[in-house]
Amino acid sequence: MTASPDEAALASSASIDWEGSTVGTRPREGTAGHVSIAVHVSSQRLVLSDSEERIILECSVSTARKGVGEQHGSEQTPRGVHIIRARIGASVPAGGIFVGRRFTGEVLTPDSRTLHPDEDRVLTRILWLGGLEPGRNRFGPVDTFSRYIYLHGCPDDCAMGVPLSHGCIRMRSRDILDLFERVRPGTPVVIHE
Repeated sequence: MTASPDEAALASSASIDWEGSTVGTRPREGTAGHVSIAVHVSSQRLVLSDSEERIILECSVSTARKGVGEQHGSEQTPRGVHIIRARIGASVPAGGIFVGRRFTGEVLTPDSRTLHPDEDRVLTRILWLGGLEPGRNRFGPVDTFSRYIYLHGCPDDCAMGVPLSHGCIRMRSRDILDLFERVRPGTPVVIHE
């Protein structure tokens, strides 16, 4: 059986020694059964719920400045049903800077933020999403995974509750740290318009 393009990309990227990346880990104790994530673009909220639909975590996020859409290069947040394909950065300190999904060894400081105030940083943790709906958010020019769409941390002075990203779902470091410990690859993520 031949792997799909996005499965082949994941397999080839799996050989990369990502700092603290994990596949198949268990969520933190205290979460009842399976969990799922809902991102509500209209209200700029993320909700993590357990299998009985009890809210475990709810926080403000920032989705794409250019709205929703699935096309490669659109800088929009994709809609629909996804899963977490990879967890990256388990041992990275809060504020750790990622470039190309690799921890640079640097941690964002107020001084480094002042030097590059407009730089769109990926910090702390990465939850890399993969779409599950062929033709909508999986395969070809609408593939969420090959578009590198993540849930990720951002500088604490970035506005939440306002769409400002380049397609990803930005979160405060404290919120992505909490979420990261409660989910695993395969956790469902539904992005609602």
